[in-house]
Amino acid sequence: MITETFVFIILAAIVAIFSILSVTTKRIIRAATYLLFVLFGTAGLYFLLGYTFLGAVQIMVYAGGIVVLYIFAIMLTGKTASAGQKSLGMAKRAAALVASLIGAGLLMFAFISHKFVSLSLNAETTNESAAPIKEIGSKLLSSGEGGYLLPFEAVSVLLLACIIGGLIIARKR
Repeated sequence: MITETFVFIILAAIVAIFSILSVTTKRIIRAATYLLFVLFGTAGLYFLLGYTFLGAVQIMVYAGGIVVLYIFAIMLTGKTASAGQKSLGMAKRAAALVASLIGAGLLMFAFISHKFVSLSLNAETTNESAAPIKEIGSKLLSSGEGGYLLPFEAVSVLLLACIIGGLIIARKR
């Protein structure tokens, strides 16, 4: 139990630190790399909770997505670093600070006022309540009632449209 708590704290710290770094960096390739570490940390949390299928999907889908993000970052910007960005004015910085403080206050209010259910990190308890992989696979590939084939295909067409749009924008530059 102590080991699981220690691993959770490390993974949570990785996710928190790299998510802050991915938002605050000015270089697009570094932001994508930090985002990759955030997604790997999230997958680690899934593995820790006993959701191995979800963790594996997290790694496969989002690691591929980050590779596509790298390609678009290089194609659309034409360089790996964003040079020549103007610094924000004082009014914009003050507005961003106020918005951040309001968001942090709302988040703290939600944490303090909500009584969270104590979750056990024990793998035996989480695996009993999890859906079997065979059921998840049949739902994903089913086109009948309760199936997710149509939304899955709609998302794939949307991603294809985004790729084509990115290529058109990149060719016009």
